[in-house]
Amino acid sequence: MAAGGGLGALFPAQSQLEDALEDAVTPQEKENLVYQHLQKVDRWERDLKVPEFGADLQWLNIEGSLSLYRELCGKIVVLDFFTYCCINCIHLLPDLHELEEKYSIKDGLLVVGVHSAKFPNEKVLDNIKSAVLRYNITHPVVNDADATLWHELEVSCWPTLVIVGPRGNMLFTLAGEGHKDKLFLFVSIALKYYRKQGQINANTIRTKLYRDSLPPSPLLFPGKVTVDCSGDRLVIADTGHHRILVVRKNGQILHIVGGPNSGRRDGTFSEALFSSPQGVAINNNIIYVADTENHLIRKIDLQLKMVSTVAGIGIQGTDKEGGAQGDQQPISSPWDVVFGTSVSGTHDYDVLWIAMAGIHQIWALMLECGKLPKGSDLKQGTCLRFAGSGNEENRNNAYPHKAGFAQPSGLSVAAEEPWNCLFVADSESSTVRTISLKDGAVKHLVGGERDPMNLFAFGDIDGSGINAKLQHPIGVAWDKKRNILYVADSYNHKIKFVDPKMKNCATLAGTGEASNVIGSSFTTSTFNEPGGLCIEEGGHLLYVADTNNHQIKVLDIETKTVSQLPLLVEDAMDIVDGATTKIPKLPKSSPKLHLPLLTVSPGQAVQFTLKLSLPLNTKMTEEAPSSWFLVSEGSEWLFHEQNTFGEIEDISEQPVIPFQIPMNCLSTEVVLSIQVCLYYCSKENSACMMKGVSFNQPFHVTNANPGSTIAVELLHAF
Repeated sequence: MAAGGGLGALFPAQSQLEDALEDAVTPQEKENLVYQHLQKVDRWERDLKVPEFGADLQWLNIEGSLSLYRELCGKIVVLDFFTYCCINCIHLLPDLHELEEKYSIKDGLLVVGVHSAKFPNEKVLDNIKSAVLRYNITHPVVNDADATLWHELEVSCWPTLVIVGPRGNMLFTLAGEGHKDKLFLFVSIALKYYRKQGQINANTIRTKLYRDSLPPSPLLFPGKVTVDCSGDRLVIADTGHHRILVVRKNGQILHIVGGPNSGRRDGTFSEALFSSPQGVAINNNIIYVADTENHLIRKIDLQLKMVSTVAGIGIQGTDKEGGAQGDQQPISSPWDVVFGTSVSGTHDYDVLWIAMAGIHQIWALMLECGKLPKGSDLKQGTCLRFAGSGNEENRNNAYPHKAGFAQPSGLSVAAEEPWNCLFVADSESSTVRTISLKDGAVKHLVGGERDPMNLFAFGDIDGSGINAKLQHPIGVAWDKKRNILYVADSYNHKIKFVDPKMKNCATLAGTGEASNVIGSSFTTSTFNEPGGLCIEEGGHLLYVADTNNHQIKVLDIETKTVSQLPLLVEDAMDIVDGATTKIPKLPKSSPKLHLPLLTVSPGQAVQFTLKLSLPLNTKMTEEAPSSWFLVSEGSEWLFHEQNTFGEIEDISEQPVIPFQIPMNCLSTEVVLSIQVCLYYCSKENSACMMKGVSFNQPFHVTNANPGSTIAVELLHAF
């Protein structure tokens, strides 16, 4: 770059423009000022040249790579410098999406995400891929893992937008969020200015969206999970499908609320719409939901089967005090919710605590009249700040309003003495903090460091207090049986536990590798950015929302074993006798057993006998639909007038699967897959699992007369 390049060379002209825009009154005045700015900076091309993207950088949502001076020549390019953990970057995405809806690449506009990671975990391409899908980013994204372009352009904060002209020349910059009007003004005038000069072209680029390659899954980026007092029902925020699932502990789905598309609508379970819901809290038949990207708190009534809005107005709020009735109070990106009890409360669960990630605070929604620590009497329905100044920092203080948080994303309550506190997973400071429910004092527990302005004190170190290091934790769960706090240490891909008395923090499960292994123990099993967790009342089972693995994992605290919570796949359908039957999708870990070739004739009968055995001290789950089903991809003619599905009630009876080779065979070589899905539970702690096995039976069909029935035994020990 030429000396004096980078954003610093643009700042004098941009500052002058910003000052003039403050004084401008009419839209025409503002457009004229932007036009004059463009005339000025367009002559400074040498000093405002953007360096080319590195040839070795990795790209997403695009075939191959892009060059500012080849494919993007003749375009207005908006470079969005972001890191996917950043709530401010997330807040900017709807503005960019709306901009892309208004101006297409044929109009001369292209948005390019420049991912410049804060955390080491965010430099990994697979993790960026997950974020791109999670936040529905469809424009090209380049992984600037070493922040090369960031440094060359002298970018200093997330998010930063740099608007680039058709010759790779910088035109404008916008730092932070909340500049939608300026963004649209700058882009529209830039397109007019350069189109008039004949420098805008209508060329397109070849996109390749990552989301198009993903297989269907019963869950998509589940963010949070909670369990009711009985331990029988789980509530899952199926974030990527924009819905809430209520399931039994064996995985049987009881209610599907909302989804599969995002939106904002109250009503019945089938009418209601959410947008990337996160935190969930259940008490009896009432569920509260942090409807994150709608900036709402929603209420689900399982008895009435209705969804309503109890806080927020559906627009991102900037108010950092609150105090209005919930449905009139703007809020910002609520990420978690948990029940609590007010200081003067006569009933349990009369307060809903809210992790307000978007403005770095903890808020309260009064479910009944009551009083908060160091507060006055409040009416039912009041929604207001409880702790946090709104400044993004890691500041502890005896006065809750003077404390500072940095994107709080997980909450858990320890109501009993001597704790009587709210635990907070403060993601961007990589700490776990406590808030006293007696006086509101905010204290450090583990992670981070003493400097309240240092939000880069992260790592993966077991230890005590500030000697322990976490990396972007976003979930906490209090185990009152053991006086232990479990932490979803998301970017370290681990579950950790903290002794709040000694402030010791250690790894419970996970290796630190982002993958999906259900091993024989906690320490051999792996996770991928776990986002939420909860423990059932008895303290036996810890449920983990393993977000990037699209599943709920079940950790048995007593036996130190890990399993996957089985869920039915709603979209998988099989037609049996004219009726539609839901069939499960086998886990990826299910073994595939290959049987010897059978020579058969048209019309010949084959009888398969299932001889299956369960692990010791387990039993089949009575309520769950264990079953067998027949599959032959591309050779469905095999199933003419055949029964392809059956339930399994008792494996000790050795179920028989009858099958007959069709009289009209379309091929002489074909493979039949007999797939078995079994649900079983531990006799000791009721932890439920879904396991599968696939038997692949190849047939060679001859024209000989059909012989007697062929008997085949299908043997497998789970």
